[in-house]
Amino acid sequence: MMLKPHIIGELQVRQLLRVTSRFKSNTIASLSNEAKPAEDEEFRTLELGVKKQERRISRVVQKTPVMPPRYKRQKIDQDWGSVWPAARTFHPATVPLPVRQGYPATSQPTPDKWGNAELMKIPNFLHLTPPVIKRQCEALKKFCTPWPAGLETVTRQEKYFPITVSASSYLHSSPTIRDARARIVTLKVSLKSLALDEHGRDKLLRLVGPRYDPATDQLTLVADRCPLSQQNQDYCAYLLTVLYNEAMKTEPWEHEKELMDREKYVWEGSSSQMAVRALSEARQDAIPEETLKEYEQVVTDLHNEGEDEPTLSRYHDSVVKLLGLA
Repeated sequence: MMLKPHIIGELQVRQLLRVTSRFKSNTIASLSNEAKPAEDEEFRTLELGVKKQERRISRVVQKTPVMPPRYKRQKIDQDWGSVWPAARTFHPATVPLPVRQGYPATSQPTPDKWGNAELMKIPNFLHLTPPVIKRQCEALKKFCTPWPAGLETVTRQEKYFPITVSASSYLHSSPTIRDARARIVTLKVSLKSLALDEHGRDKLLRLVGPRYDPATDQLTLVADRCPLSQQNQDYCAYLLTVLYNEAMKTEPWEHEKELMDREKYVWEGSSSQMAVRALSEARQDAIPEETLKEYEQVVTDLHNEGEDEPTLSRYHDSVVKLLGLA
């Protein structure tokens, strides 16, 4: 395709005009940039007098209202269970009471609750108010069962439930929730509920030693050798079973014991019993049964408990009655 000569001439003219316009704009921009440093090099005006300062409008500082402490905003009829629901560290702004704690300085009152480290160190029971305790008891009632009928007295409770097992649980803040004292289990049982004969009772008391309390007639077994409380409870039940079976067992050599080999004095077959029988046969009138029982008890206590002033006095009175010397 061939272009005409007049079209080629017009294109050359347009390109020439574009180059000329670009040269003019670059020249003007360079001249303006060279003129700026001349203006910046002018001298500054020398001011000999003091320049009047403009009056500034003073800023009005608005004070932020400070809320009063929480204990001053609390109502008298507030729900204390919602304010202090559980055991926590003492907080002076929450407790609406003028609590004081600590050793006072010379001529100074006892430190108050603000900034008092002594109040924050000790545990408190501020959450256990009577309304809160009542509310907690009402919440725990749904987990409780009624007391069984027929167990209103202690005598009936000991009859149907002679064994008492007790253990303790501990809750504290530490790296572990385990407490070594929680494994200790104590088992208590009354000896009269074991239905032991004289031989079994005597043998059991010799086996248990100081674990028996004659004042309450209770045998106490304590186990702490196992790591868990349930294991120690089973071990206590095992110990009680073994002690009972051993006490009721009669060894062959026990029948070979004579009067002098016995651990304590027994009235049956003793020389004192023979002497009383001989005395009653020699006398024409019979000795009262009460006098014989009293003399038997006094002689038994004298041999088993030892000689002291009350025992000897009782023995003197029983002998006088037995011989009829009063």
